Amino acid sequence: MILIYIILGIIQGFTEPIPVSSSGHLVIFKNIFDVKALNDLNFEIFANFGSFIAIVIIFRKEIYNLIKDFFLYIKTKNQEYKSGFRYCLLIVVGTIPAGIVGLLANDFIEENLSHVKYVGIALLVTALFLFLIRKLKGHKKDDEITFVDAIKIGLFQVVALLPGISRSGATLVGGMFSGLTRETAFKYSFMLYMPISLATMLLGIKDISETGIDSNLLISYIIGMFCACIVTYFATKWFKGIMLGGKLIYFVYYCLLAGFLVIVFL
Repeated sequence: MILIYIILGIIQGFTEPIPVSSSGHLVIFKNIFDVKALNDLNFEIFANFGSFIAIVIIFRKEIYNLIKDFFLYIKTKNQEYKSGFRYCLLIVVGTIPAGIVGLLANDFIEENLSHVKYVGIALLVTALFLFLIRKLKGHKKDDEITFVDAIKIGLFQVVALLPGISRSGATLVGGMFSGLTRETAFKYSFMLYMPISLATMLLGIKDISETGIDSNLLISYIIGMFCACIVTYFATKWFKGIMLGGKLIYFVYYCLLAGFLVIVFL
């Protein structure tokens, strides 16, 4: 049993930060393998928390500086901290669209749009948009992101609520279409990930408190969570090199192949 959760933790950890959709791959694996753990929502919460911790570790300096600047600007109104304060507001604005739609339509999406064929189509859509931005470089740095850009990227994140549409892929596409540099788009994409992921986990913890956890599975959950954390850490570092090197075409090929295979055989 532990081995199954280790494998699922590795899959979660690898697919979470790269533009191939972790939720879509979960649907695919559910259709290929008859494994009870694939329907274990409690484990999903643990695995997502592992990925969240890895992202926080990677961006720990940026997160610390943004939080510091946010509160120091409120306290002192010193222009030295205004840039960080403004970036925090950009994160809030970019998070609002997905937050609202997620609260209102998440149950509908899970019940009606989680069919494996839809995931296959979504992977093809992901491939198309990654293809369109593969050579874009952009020019806007962190302090040049506008609130219109944030809303636009936030709307792309709404689309990523659909299984098979990658969250990181959608926000990167939105960022590149908005003229952000690759590095700026990469950072902003993962900054948007954190509040959405945190909110999802808090809702999940509420569900766990109501339903409880099978004590026989707790060790498996924790081991799977650590696997997800470790793999997410290295996968994110690896993906950053791919992104900044302008080699998104690799993910275009993968999403095309995976999408067609899912549509034809599942």
